[in-house]
Amino acid sequence: MWKTVNEHISQAIHYDFKHTYKRQLQSTNTDKLFHLTNGTHNYLVKIALKSELERLESEAVGLKLLTQNSIFMVPDCIVTGANIEFSFIVLEWLVLDKQPHTRWDDMGKHLAMLHQKHPQAMYGFDVDNYLATTVQPNRWHKKWDVFYAEERIGWQLQLLAEKNINLVEPDRIINLVKEQLHNHHIEPSLLHGDFWRGNMGFIKNIPTLFNPACYYGDREVDMAMSELFAPLPNDFYNAYNKHYPLSPNYEKRKLIYQLYPILNHANIFAGHYLTEAKQHIDRLLS
Repeated sequence: MWKTVNEHISQAIHYDFKHTYKRQLQSTNTDKLFHLTNGTHNYLVKIALKSELERLESEAVGLKLLTQNSIFMVPDCIVTGANIEFSFIVLEWLVLDKQPHTRWDDMGKHLAMLHQKHPQAMYGFDVDNYLATTVQPNRWHKKWDVFYAEERIGWQLQLLAEKNINLVEPDRIINLVKEQLHNHHIEPSLLHGDFWRGNMGFIKNIPTLFNPACYYGDREVDMAMSELFAPLPNDFYNAYNKHYPLSPNYEKRKLIYQLYPILNHANIFAGHYLTEAKQHIDRLLS
């Protein structure tokens, strides 16, 4: 495995790379993370099953897009590849600042600047990608309400149904989402797509993002996710709203947008997330 990784890195950087040190890092999912170095060059290597290569390649696409369209410090993808058993992605090694962070206002400003660009007229993405380890379909749509209801909420409910888990009659919640979003007319923004504390940080006080699930959609999706699992400091929200104010009706849509990551957790982890998803759906339908 590591011989293949070294060979791919060497080809990518046009330098004969052979690691002299390898350290496994903590991971929040089934991927294995390693710090790899030869004493001069340092890399983050993510290892997954060979069948996961497409997911790692879609991560590389998202990172490149964020680099091109934002002023965030985004790790470069050095190379992706696979051998007979495993797939891998090699990323630029970035050393994150230790907490507590003090420049959350810059994080908010940077995200607002990303969201203010509207290079697409439709909602979706050129390729399907992944939210964590779940396939995320991105077929282009002209209407945001249809895209979000079908490609996000309907898709997650379909995945649950394939596991014989039925939290709600799908058409009930899909129709509700379409109804709630039908008159919400917005220009598509490039979204990080998985915007929560675990996928961001700072490098010498410069905001950084990683682990993207990019597509073009309503900027409020990123904001809603930022409030879901571990809300960011007020400095972030104040700075964002100063540069790109949210609509007063955002609070109503926030619950709809938070359902998608909750359903994704239910699909991946089951357990109490199924209960949380059911409660969230009942709240929306009440």
